[in-house]
Amino acid sequence: MSTWEASADLVVVGSGVAGLTAALDAAEAGLRVVVVTKDAVSEGSTRWAQGGVAVVLGDIAGDTVEAHVADTLAAGGGLNDEAAVREIVSAGPAAVQRLRARGARFDARGAQLDRTREGGHSAFRVVHAGGDATGAEIERALVAAARRERGGPTILTGHVAVDAAKDTSGAVAGLHVLDDAGRPGLLRAPAVLLATGGYGQLYASTTNPATSTGDGVALALRAGAAAADLEFVQFHPTVLYTGPAVGRRPLVTEAVRGEGAVLRDRTGTRFMVGQHPLADLAPRDVVAAAITRRMAETGADCMYLDATELSGFASRFPTVYASCLEAGVDPLREPIPVTPAAHYACGGVVAGVDGRTAVRGLYAAGEVARTGLHGANRLASNSLLEGLVVGERVVRAVLADRDLPRGGALVGAAPAVGVADRGVVQRAMSAFAAIGRDAGGLATASDVVERATLLATPLDRTGVEDAALTLLAQAVLAAAGTRRESRGCHVRTDFPARDDVYQRASLEIRLDAAGRPVVATEAVAA
Repeated sequence: MSTWEASADLVVVGSGVAGLTAALDAAEAGLRVVVVTKDAVSEGSTRWAQGGVAVVLGDIAGDTVEAHVADTLAAGGGLNDEAAVREIVSAGPAAVQRLRARGARFDARGAQLDRTREGGHSAFRVVHAGGDATGAEIERALVAAARRERGGPTILTGHVAVDAAKDTSGAVAGLHVLDDAGRPGLLRAPAVLLATGGYGQLYASTTNPATSTGDGVALALRAGAAAADLEFVQFHPTVLYTGPAVGRRPLVTEAVRGEGAVLRDRTGTRFMVGQHPLADLAPRDVVAAAITRRMAETGADCMYLDATELSGFASRFPTVYASCLEAGVDPLREPIPVTPAAHYACGGVVAGVDGRTAVRGLYAAGEVARTGLHGANRLASNSLLEGLVVGERVVRAVLADRDLPRGGALVGAAPAVGVADRGVVQRAMSAFAAIGRDAGGLATASDVVERATLLATPLDRTGVEDAALTLLAQAVLAAAGTRRESRGCHVRTDFPARDDVYQRASLEIRLDAAGRPVVATEAVAA
């Protein structure tokens, strides 16, 4: 039973680039908007994005939208939706212009924005801010815009989304939330946008903040939506290694390699040469897998990123430089110790480029969504781009859907859900469902999670997050066990080859009658 109720035209869950872009646009369109975030408004994943925004602005000779599309498709391993890729990439310049109009300041040389190149890109097309603090600048600009706009969105911090409220027709009619004291509330609204980020906390070591626990995907699945490509968890190849550790780890942006740094093993050998035509600038899945193999072959705990030949490293990469110094590493004089860590979820809630899901009134944008942009592996710096573009387009969809027929009263609250201790889940996923997977390991992880799972009703943020991580673990393991091939950032050591005959399709995940995630018989067409 809710202790309080409020109403809005649109509830946005999450306060990163996708959520705040949508919230600002919706408020400008005259909608009453409430942004729900379980932490402080700036504590999501956006502010940790170092690289930048991949976009073709037309002022770099030789680069084209078609080249950006081709690079995205090449990185995606044959599972991208080409129409979605083309639409999002083409809309990038206008989205970046609107972001700049809202106050975001990108690095520039005179009148032209500065560019860098990252893994998988054929050109210098990544715009950045503060050297390696692009996400922080974007978040700053969007939060400032939300706070200064008269009639802007209401921001409700310290509230975690529990479940979608639905009416008798099955349409979303609001959102059930819990505050930091565990008090339940209901936000009535005909439209709910999930912009909650990914599920990096499914693993013991990740670049993601503590908020990235898969809440949005879990909520959407329980509401009746589908998810897809969940098995494709991208591991960032270069995370600063400071010894065995859990939780969020500092990443070393790919732009460091884009500026000329190279990977070496502990003997100084450049092991990426011959692994891929782009060598150290190969797509993330290739580099992460190569680092993992080299560590196994040499018995090393880490590899090394040699940036000692780069000029101006400290000013170009101030965030990385500070993290290295804090760890006792001087990147100007010695190679940076690095290992892969869980980074970006390529899959999520099945949604169009307008954010619409299969559940009326429920929308998804940003990392929580599977629009078809990324496929089996995300091209670097396409994530902020996607959040900007889809965040804008969701509002158009919400406005267009306002007059659709609705049902009557709200249906009853959701039943108890499966909850396992997150430490158990993280250890099982890290040991058996990280970069290298096989049938035996995936089965072991499934058994471990199953034994640890109990039915419970989450009563606070921790309970909601643990329930989400439990459901995501089950879903990822189901998809990873079904995909008997290696593609993109899904590497099966027992099925090392790519299978374009029987496996070139996205696996759709839904909940069965018992509330368990299962692979649907119909695949999402790529």
